[in-house]
Amino acid sequence: MKTEPSSDLEKTMTPTIFLPGLICDAAVWSEQTDFFARQGISSQVIDYGDANSLGAMAEIAIAQSPEQFILIGHSMGGRVAMEVARRAPERISHLILMDTGYLPLHNGDAGQHEVSGRLALLETARQQGMRAMGKVWMLGMVLPEHLQDSQLCDAILDMIERKTVQQFEHQQTALIKRPDATEVLRSLECPTLFISGDQDSWSPVERHYEMAELVPGSEVIAIERSGHMCTMEQPQAVNEALIRWLQANPV
Repeated sequence: MKTEPSSDLEKTMTPTIFLPGLICDAAVWSEQTDFFARQGISSQVIDYGDANSLGAMAEIAIAQSPEQFILIGHSMGGRVAMEVARRAPERISHLILMDTGYLPLHNGDAGQHEVSGRLALLETARQQGMRAMGKVWMLGMVLPEHLQDSQLCDAILDMIERKTVQQFEHQQTALIKRPDATEVLRSLECPTLFISGDQDSWSPVERHYEMAELVPGSEVIAIERSGHMCTMEQPQAVNEALIRWLQANPV
């Protein structure tokens, strides 16, 4: 069953800015932007171009956004959203962070393991191409049962293939050098929501509860039967979570 917003929500809703994650584009948000359009809510998906830092991506988003906006970021896009909040908190009416994290690269073995994994994927992209890399990357990003969904998998791989190896390298560099966003979260004053796939192994639900503890009054919603790519794995559940929370937290 489709969830319809109240007429008051439609009349007062500010524009929405969507921030995609690593090697993702507007396709990762297609179900959400289509849904918002049907409700009469304007939205825009930011393209980071060749930016190689989260701060640079945030500056691109700020430059392309209206004076006031709802900000929704997924995965790396959630980290970009926190950098937008660091720079222009007064422009964000509502903040929604999905399947993301807030801490910098860990010191020691954990950090080195993460860097090695990222560089291995980059080498696969260089040697075999972005689509081949995507087939490896996707194994840890969606639920095993969803790997049998050829339409979903092709949509993810097509999206990855639209990115260049250089863009992939720049975005991996940005994530390796990511800043600590703890103080950003503590400083937030706008209504804030955290969403995560209930089986996201890369950005688990527990991490979102950690972040929510830093933001008084914030909420956490777990999307059932979803991995990291919840906007594509469970789009209807995500849409319903977004619109219900926005209805409950009007402008």
